[in-house]
Amino acid sequence: MTQTVRGVIEDQDTKMPLIGATIQIIGSDPLVGTISDMEGHFRIENVPVGRVSLKINFIGFEERIIPNLLVNSAKEVVLQVLLVESVDNLDEVVITAKKNKAEVLNEMSLVSARSFSVEETKRFAGSFADPARMVSSFAGVTNQPEGNNDIIVRGNSPRGILWRLEGIEIPNPNHFANEGATGGPINALNGNMLSDSDFMSGAFSPEYGNALSGVFDMKLKKGNNETREYTATASTLGLDFAAEGPFKEGYNGSYLANYRYSSLAIIDQLGVVDFGGVPKYQDLSFKIHLPINQSHIISAFGLGGISSITAETKFEDEDEVLGKSVFGADMGVVGITHNYLINERSFLKSSVSASGTRLESTDDLPDENDGFYEAQHSNFTKSALKFATTFNHKFSAKHKLETGVIYTQLKYDMVENAWNFERDRMETVLDDKGGSYTMQAFANWKYRITKDLTLSSGMHYMHFGLNGAYSVEPRAALKWVVTDRQAFTVGFGLHSKVESLAVYLGKQEAIDGSLSMPNKALGLSKAAHYVLGYDQSLGANTHLKIETYYQQLYDVPIEHEPKSTYSLLNASDDFSNRVLNNDGTGKNYGLELTLEQYLHKGFYYMATGSVYESKYTAMDGIERKTAFAGNYAFNLLGGKEWKIGKPDKNKVLFINTKVSLLGGKRYTPIDLAASQALGDEVRVEDQPFSARSSDIFIMNFAIGTRRNKKSTTREFKIDIQNMTNNQAVVNQYYVHGNGKIMELKQLPLFPTISYTYSF
Repeated sequence: MTQTVRGVIEDQDTKMPLIGATIQIIGSDPLVGTISDMEGHFRIENVPVGRVSLKINFIGFEERIIPNLLVNSAKEVVLQVLLVESVDNLDEVVITAKKNKAEVLNEMSLVSARSFSVEETKRFAGSFADPARMVSSFAGVTNQPEGNNDIIVRGNSPRGILWRLEGIEIPNPNHFANEGATGGPINALNGNMLSDSDFMSGAFSPEYGNALSGVFDMKLKKGNNETREYTATASTLGLDFAAEGPFKEGYNGSYLANYRYSSLAIIDQLGVVDFGGVPKYQDLSFKIHLPINQSHIISAFGLGGISSITAETKFEDEDEVLGKSVFGADMGVVGITHNYLINERSFLKSSVSASGTRLESTDDLPDENDGFYEAQHSNFTKSALKFATTFNHKFSAKHKLETGVIYTQLKYDMVENAWNFERDRMETVLDDKGGSYTMQAFANWKYRITKDLTLSSGMHYMHFGLNGAYSVEPRAALKWVVTDRQAFTVGFGLHSKVESLAVYLGKQEAIDGSLSMPNKALGLSKAAHYVLGYDQSLGANTHLKIETYYQQLYDVPIEHEPKSTYSLLNASDDFSNRVLNNDGTGKNYGLELTLEQYLHKGFYYMATGSVYESKYTAMDGIERKTAFAGNYAFNLLGGKEWKIGKPDKNKVLFINTKVSLLGGKRYTPIDLAASQALGDEVRVEDQPFSARSSDIFIMNFAIGTRRNKKSTTREFKIDIQNMTNNQAVVNQYYVHGNGKIMELKQLPLFPTISYTYSF
């Protein structure tokens, strides 16, 4: 069985095609290769299915190695290969690039960044082709053990994450996401749509704004512009179908689309995992690539998801219904990008997008007449119209300038009513309709001082139109390649973030029914990041990375009460209508280590570890551990592929596993007597996050087979999350219906079975 490997070779800095680059399949005998044509395109036909590695060379540019491409009989491999111009005299030096996954697509990001591929999102055990779940394997990153995709980076609240798609900031793309949250159980963006993407965990380059803790910079792949291809998957998570292909013969334009419909209801009905209700979701994503000529390329993309769940609360194994809830969350984004290659050294990328989210929830509690009364109802609708443009110019192999602006027009209609148990009445905590805007501008200069020393520096500016708050943020990073196997990195940056709109718009209702908006003038939350790193290649396929960091958080919103312990640094979703000020502080510091062997001869492993501290100070002036101070996290991943059966069967058996040990989850204990007296949950606020679960142990395991036939590929996989069914208690909550405390445990054993057919 064979397949075609093809693509385009471009200058990383200018996106201009490179004519005459040589592309070779490493280890082929006789040597198999080709050269790129007048438009930078290349094609290698009759490549045997399996894993292959490519070597790309072009005079005056650094050599590039692309390892372990998965070639199957159903789909062509289509690549966009970016090469970096050498800063040395062409006749004197040849530079060989290492197979280093620490290198990222964004060449301005020199510290705390890692690229990831769609193949990794599917390969890592327990990832379920979900990028948010996959990055929890990286050093310094954890998810919520309850099963949400909340991304906790270096002890920061998950609210500090920035999601970008095709270079545009987008709403949280997870299903079942609450207000202000960055997570949800399942990502609406299916792995079938992703191209290689970047994840940053600190000291971001100047182009990234409105983020405190991490950046997801995701790219959609282009559809095949020569052949129509299809993929269908049936699993216990959902049914999905992907299609891609050309618009017409001889035109380089293409389309790619994916639709998915939930089947989690099946797992709920089987009793394998009790969701407390039937979760329903569906999503659709697409990308349309429309090149006009060699200078102008237009792309359109979209992502949308709808999700809902109707649930009942019962105490442990009892049948009595103690509460009812209905929750629905929808999100969507569509955008158009225009790439203009001005000349051989400059290009302009512009985009316009529209996005929106809708969240509606209702909670009912039992009354004295064996019925139920409405205790909470919210309906949040938000939309954003964004315009962004970025100008790139390469002065020489040593100097590159990137500068741009981002304007976002915001609209909102947000209402929430909640029962006040002290006053025994329903009150308005949010009711506002209107608009605002944010303006961002940045400039970034990359200076390759020598072939071994690179400086990336610049400035980011952020302005929030609702109240005039702003931030000026200098940033810089330096990478020094000491030898061909060792490198040091150092980075610094100031960063800021606009909080959830509900925080600024929250209302307080007085006894006479009058409403006030105490937090509208609240400033931006800010952080200063400092990072020092060391990289060591231990061989052709093994890499060691060590980073230490310190983050100083300031202008943090905290409750404006003398003895209050409340800080937004501990919040992961929802909002509070407490009166806040910007006098809060915090700090995170730690050490991270990654030892990784990239997939080689069918085998890979990655060991990551982080030890860290996360603290905050609220209005009472006492420094305490935050809700996300797990203090340590260790992961060990590995996998192996074997060819099985007769050679002509082209069948592969694969096994992947992930073992994680996380420091216990912190939470504030409940005052049971006070809760029973009030009839509502009361936490012991003078002992915030003093309770802690036992360590959280998670073992994920996946096994499956992949078989190539003529023009088709079939894959069957069993992926089990929390295989040992460890049940650490990670939180507790008060049950109104019976006045007792219920324990919330980590996500139990969660098996998924999938069958994928590509043709």
